[in-house]
Amino acid sequence: MTAVMDARTGEGAAQGHGAIRPDLRLVAEMVTPGSRVLDVGCGDGALLHHLVHERQVDGRGIELSMDGVRQCVSQGLSVIQGDAEADLADYPDDSFDFVVLSQTLQAMRDPRRVLLELVRIGRHAVVSLPNFGYWRVRMSLLWGGRMPVTKRLGYAWWETPNIHLCTIRDFLDLCADVGVRIDRTVILGRHDRPTRAHPALNNLIGEQGIFLLSRK
Repeated sequence: MTAVMDARTGEGAAQGHGAIRPDLRLVAEMVTPGSRVLDVGCGDGALLHHLVHERQVDGRGIELSMDGVRQCVSQGLSVIQGDAEADLADYPDDSFDFVVLSQTLQAMRDPRRVLLELVRIGRHAVVSLPNFGYWRVRMSLLWGGRMPVTKRLGYAWWETPNIHLCTIRDFLDLCADVGVRIDRTVILGRHDRPTRAHPALNNLIGEQGIFLLSRK
């Protein structure tokens, strides 16, 4: 069994056994079975494959990397090569029931515009992102004085594709500023386990957040 990791999205698949990471499974649970879905930055197709075969969605994908596109197509997935920041504008309003952006928003040049495109072309959007406000990240900066490297921020500063690091609180503020409604939130702590702490602590103890969004 070979683990495959996409450098841009961080999506990995346990090839040959249909396993996906726990956080991707939680993303998939926010998607209604049988719906029309676009997976933006779908990487090696781990999440999209799960959605198509386990949630019976009508799934499509867009991926920047040709290696990722080839992996997806080899699994029988409907994926095209493209740059989401340029190509999302070509989709009509409400083209999909759900648009998924997993662990990719922080790699976009214009996250605000991308977020607005997601809720324009989809009736709902599911966005997951790493939390730069996580306590281990804060401690690394405070005591080590260096940019942190964690499971969700797994690159040195000079090689990272993540160009707009944000906290959970930053993302909530962005949604409020652009008029995007947050219908559901799942905050994951260590080992990709959902936290049950008071919401006021999410920005401190959450390693990543998963959000179900829609237009107001």
